[in-house]
Amino acid sequence: MSFRKSYVYNQNPTFTPPKNNKRRPYFICFAMKKASEIDVARCELNYVIQPKNVKTGIPLKRYRRLNEHRASAMRAMVLAMLYHFNISSQLVQASVEQLSDECGLSTLSKIGNKSITRASRLITQFMEPMGFVTCKKIWDRVLGNYMPKMITLTPLFFMLLNISEKQLINAKNQQLGWINKNLIIKGLKPISAIEAQRRAKDTQMRNLFKYRISKHNFYKKRKHAQRIIALDEKEARQKILRALVGKYSISELTKLGPSGLKKQVNISYYYLKKIATNTYPDN
Repeated sequence: MSFRKSYVYNQNPTFTPPKNNKRRPYFICFAMKKASEIDVARCELNYVIQPKNVKTGIPLKRYRRLNEHRASAMRAMVLAMLYHFNISSQLVQASVEQLSDECGLSTLSKIGNKSITRASRLITQFMEPMGFVTCKKIWDRVLGNYMPKMITLTPLFFMLLNISEKQLINAKNQQLGWINKNLIIKGLKPISAIEAQRRAKDTQMRNLFKYRISKHNFYKKRKHAQRIIALDEKEARQKILRALVGKYSISELTKLGPSGLKKQVNISYYYLKKIATNTYPDN
C-alpha cells in the first residue's frame, strides 16, 4: 500500500453513540435519519458556498471538492453533532474531543498521547469557514486557559440535510412547549424562547466548568501519586507513613497501633499505584 493511501488512520470513520445512549427528541432523530440518507460531504452547498476567514471575513481559496478522507470524517461528524445538539440553545453539548472519540477520529501515539487534530481541523478549517457552525472559546479564570470550544449549529448546517430554517424554528417551538408543559406541572411560570436558550446555555456552561475542575483535580492527584510511586518503594512508604502520622491525632494513632498503621500505609501505597496509572473516565 502506498504512503498516500495509508497516511490517514481509520479511513472509514463512523459515529458511535456514547454508552449511555439517551433517547433523543423527534427532531434530532429526524435530522440524523436525513444525514444518514444524504451524502452531506457531496451536498451542492459544499461547492457553491465561498468559505471565509472566521476573523476577517475575507474569502478563502479552496479546492472544489473535499478529499475523501475529510469527506468521510464530515459524514461521521455531522451525525455526532446532531446527536448532541440542544434544540433550545442551538449548541452541540459535547467537546471536540468527545466528538472526535465517538467518530473514531482520535489517535494515540506510541507513548499514549491523544490527538484530535483530524476532527479539530475539519471543524476549524472547513465547517466553520463554510458557515455550517460557529465556535466560541471561553477563558477559564479558574485554570487560567481556554475551555473547549462551544459549537453552535447554524441554519446553513441544517440546509445540508434539506431541513429549512422554518422546520428548525418549528422544532424550537415544540421544544419550548415541552419545557413549559413541565414547568407548569411543577407549578412554575412558562418561559420565553430567549429565556429557554439562556437557561440551556447556562446549564452547559455550569456542566463544562464542573467537568473542567473535576478533570483538573484528577490530573493533579495523579501527578502527585506518580511522584510518590516513582520513589524507591521503601522511601515511598516512609513518605506515606509521615503523611498519615500528620493526619491522625495521638488518640487515633494509639487506637490504630503499629499493625493498623502499617495496614493503612499498604492501602495508601496500592491506592496511589492505581491512581498513578489511571486515565480520566471520559477516555
